This record gives sequence, structure tokens and C-alpha cells, in this order.
Amino acid sequence: RSFPTRRLAAVQLANRMRQAVVAAKLCISVSSIHSRLLFTTAFTGASARAVSRLRTSTATTSSASSSPALSISTTRSSPSTRNRIRSYSITPPSFAISMSTTNNPNPFKRSKVDPSEPASTKTIGTHSGTFQADEALGVWLLRQTPTYRNARVVRSRDKDVLAPLDIVIDVGGVYDHDALRYDHHQRGYDERFADKDDGTPRCTKLSASGLVYRHYGRDVIKTFYPNLDDEQLELAYTKMYDSFMEAIDAIDTGVEQYPEGTEILYKDRTGLSSRVSRSNPRWNEIDEETNKRPDENERFEKASAMCGQDFLSILTQVVESDIPARAFVERALLSRIDVDESGE
Repeated sequence: RSFPTRRLAAVQLANRMRQAVVAAKLCISVSSIHSRLLFTTAFTGASARAVSRLRTSTATTSSASSSPALSISTTRSSPSTRNRIRSYSITPPSFAISMSTTNNPNPFKRSKVDPSEPASTKTIGTHSGTFQADEALGVWLLRQTPTYRNARVVRSRDKDVLAPLDIVIDVGGVYDHDALRYDHHQRGYDERFADKDDGTPRCTKLSASGLVYRHYGRDVIKTFYPNLDDEQLELAYTKMYDSFMEAIDAIDTGVEQYPEGTEILYKDRTGLSSRVSRSNPRWNEIDEETNKRPDENERFEKASAMCGQDFLSILTQVVESDIPARAFVERALLSRIDVDESGE
């Protein structure tokens, strides 16, 4: 082959690999971060030599550090097609490290919670009457922690009933972590989650579930993903607030999603807060079996479980997809010089 042909083939291969990095960064083509990302391409014998040079460069990098930037292997489809079709695989090094031995369990795999684990003897208190996603979610979060695992809930607005309870949320007019009281309705209250990475303050105050998440959110995440390291845990903790908790806080505290004066073209009542609101017994609803008004506490328990399902669905996406993809993209960007000397 002529030199221009070989150069064109090498450039095409580099472009394909850059496209793979971009796809991973956008989380578009990463269907299973825990398995190898397989790419199949047609290239000439000159392209194969380009891959060989990349493999040699990677080996040099791995000898200078504890983990290779990229692990590249090639296989021939058949002797007769050695210059036409081959396949190569790229293994994200961070995953190869974290899952290489049985002594290091996969941190991105959710642990099963033992349903036979005895319930906590402590009691959670919240207000009676119409319930919202705020306290329904807050109760679910507390019940995922070892201290309040499946604890009993008392719903009341009577101070004498609430006073002896172990922990109370969304009622009482007091926020005091030492006293285990987490309300947000009192005057002068202005508790917010930590500022965004760029220093921008949060748009909303913390609701009761936001306060619970502030103090117990890491424990909840560790319940389902106990093998996350400190950095991964902090990433999950912050991203869960950005992706899920902040909306619950904003809706409960009355922060509008759109700037004032913006015309809303349609309404959406499919969100979690709306679905929890519809779980309340209607003013004229009668249970056909008992011929009485539906039990409000039973409805609250169902709403709380609904909140938990939504929380876990987002948490699964964050921990099992977003964080591993982030690690892969970071490592790929750091090793971009191995693909093209320009680093672009």
C-alpha cells in the first residue's frame, strides 16, 4: 500500500476511537459498563499495524503506572480475511481494577437487603391528614437505615403524641439534628443543600425529606451499595440530590420550575409529587369492601413505598451507569495522547 493510503487508514481508526470516547461520554452507547465494550470494524493490514503501535504504546504506559490507560486486543476472523476484517475490544481500566479479583466485589452492583431482618424498635413520627411526597419519602429514607429499619410510623399533629417519639419529620416547627427533629415550616428557616460545583447557591430550601437526606442520605446509599469507596459515595450522594431530591424540595417549598412570566404550554401531573398527592383518599371516596372511607395510613404506606421505588430507580442509574461511565470517560480522555498526538 502507498504511504497516503496507510496514513488515511490510521487516521480513520483514530477517528473511530475518538467517536467511541464521545459516545461513552454522552452515555449513549454504554449499554453495559460492567462488560467489555465491543467494536467491530473493517480495516486493512496497514490499520492493523496502527493498532499494534497503539498496543505497544499502551504497554509502555502500563509499565510506568499501576494501571494501563487502555487494554486493546485484536482477533482475526479467519486467515483468508486477515487484511479485511478483525475485531478489537477496549476494556475500561478502572473496571478491570475494581472487578479483577474476587476479593474486591463490584462496587456498582446493588446488594440485596435481607427482608427477614428484624424491624427497628424505634418509632418515626410525622403529621396526620393529607400527605405529600415530602414526608412519605422522608419516612422511606429513614426506614432504609440500620437505626430505623422498617420502623413503625405514628402520624399525628398532637405535640403530646409526638414528643416521646424517637424521631419526627415535617411537623413540630423545629429543626434540630441533635434532638432528631426535622421540620421546615418555622419562621427564619433557610437550610439549603451544599452549593453547586460552580458555586451557584441552590434555588430551594430543604424540605423535611431534604433534611433527612442531608443527614442520612449517605447511609441510605451505603445500604444498597456498601462497596462504594468514599469518592464514589460522594459522587452518588451529590448526583442523587441533583437528579431527584432537589425537585422534591422545590415542589414542596413552592419554588416554580419556570421563570416568572414564562408561558407554560402544557401541564404534567405524572411526576412523583403528583402521584403521591393522588394517593390521598378523595373527599367523596368510599371503599367498596368496607363501605367506609379508605384508611389514610394504609394509603400513606403505599405512597411511601412508591417514593422508594422512584428513589431506587434513579439511584440505580446513577451508581450502576453514570458513575462508571464517568470513570471510563475520564480515563479515556487522559489517554487521548495514545490515540492521537494532538490530544484533540
